[in-house]
Amino acid sequence: MLIKRRGDIRPSEVTPYGVYLRRREFLKAGLAAGLIGAAGLAATRSVGAQGSPGKLAGIRKSNYSTLEKPTSYGDVTSYNNYYEFGTEKSDPAIYAQKLRTRPWTVVVEGEVKRPKTFGIEDLLKLPLEERVYRLRCVEGWSMVIPWVGFELKSLIEQVEPTGKAKFVEFVTAYQPETMPGVRLPVLDWPYVEGLRIDEAMHPLTLIAVGLYDQMLPNQNGAPIRLVVPWKYGFKSAKSIVRIRFVEKQTRIAWEKAASHEYGFYSNVNPEVDHPRWSQATERRIGEDGIFTPKRKTLMFNGYAGQVASLYAGMDLKKFF
Repeated sequence: MLIKRRGDIRPSEVTPYGVYLRRREFLKAGLAAGLIGAAGLAATRSVGAQGSPGKLAGIRKSNYSTLEKPTSYGDVTSYNNYYEFGTEKSDPAIYAQKLRTRPWTVVVEGEVKRPKTFGIEDLLKLPLEERVYRLRCVEGWSMVIPWVGFELKSLIEQVEPTGKAKFVEFVTAYQPETMPGVRLPVLDWPYVEGLRIDEAMHPLTLIAVGLYDQMLPNQNGAPIRLVVPWKYGFKSAKSIVRIRFVEKQTRIAWEKAASHEYGFYSNVNPEVDHPRWSQATERRIGEDGIFTPKRKTLMFNGYAGQVASLYAGMDLKKFF
């Protein structure tokens, strides 16, 4: 039996209450931006305003992959969090088709010796590999996704961070004309995310440009996004346009919106409950029905063996 997605978790439980109350305003903003017709719906897998994502070639398999069964392409591309396009899980697949993804550049700057601007075409030429990673979202659901991309470390090494670079800040696209959600004060736009530099340099930290063997669909963060498998899903910034190396810890978007609910580190930790629900269990999209016992949430989303040493000596309840 497939999960009844909207009935399983109430919308009011997913986000801060003020965000939940603004859903009707979002719908009005979406209508004001223009309704998407049948042609737009048929382009659900587009990279830009039109066309299909396109197949990625020359992908090698990675030893970092989990052996768990991947979530279906249909579920991965239709059940998404991307608040720039709506707060319902189905909104991004509908509204994100207007996102402009060409031309696209990623500016890398800040405390680096060699600041650089990367074109998406250049990034797509880098050696790509498929990594099947677990994704655990703070709302209590999970997926297993075959991401295609390259280690963030390989990009960082090209710009040579200085000794002052302690944190890495990710700034995402801000397109008011294509993103109805940014017209409302749901979050502080553009969306900003951050990692400590040793987290960013960890070999599990991935810059994804595709999933399965396809280029990223718009609703999944096209054309380039961050994937940090041991952290909750919102740490994986979508549609990145700027990467900054900074000396002081970045105040991330969700931390600004509700600091008592969302911390900077946001590591998957079943022992630290969200203020409004437990994080001890989860439901796997596409596999676990509403009557299936929930799975136990794994520490660091199952990646403790690889990343626990990053947090040695830290109080993980204080630094949540």
